[in-house]
Amino acid sequence: MKVILLEDVKSVGKKDEIVEVNNGYARNVLFRKKQAVEATKAALNDLKLRKAHDAKLAKEALEDAKKLAEEIEGKQLVVQMKVGNGGRTFGSISTKEIATEAKKQLGFELDKKKMHCEPIKNLGFHDVAIRLHPQVTATLRVKVEEK
Repeated sequence: MKVILLEDVKSVGKKDEIVEVNNGYARNVLFRKKQAVEATKAALNDLKLRKAHDAKLAKEALEDAKKLAEEIEGKQLVVQMKVGNGGRTFGSISTKEIATEAKKQLGFELDKKKMHCEPIKNLGFHDVAIRLHPQVTATLRVKVEEK
């Protein structure tokens, strides 16, 4: 019997796959646990429409990420840090502080977990890579000044 999987099933297949399984296994296990539906014409059409909708949403998310990356690339963020005698800094600037300053200064809602940089411990300019989408990465220029 051909079925469409509604979720990943170990040793059978992944979500939205059309697989061939035994009739008893389909009726007694997959259908009862609501892990699959029979592959009728209506169900196949629904699957086709759902996949087209998911592809459209993924394309829109990629376009939004590219637009945001273009906006971020041209911007510069200024962060202040305490400095002692001889230009020696106290502590470091983390991605959390960069995310809060980006929201204050630039109005961008950035996730601190998606930023990739070492803790900033000295004054000057630093580049911070921000992963906006699996295919899109932007670089934000951070200027560290003395407080």
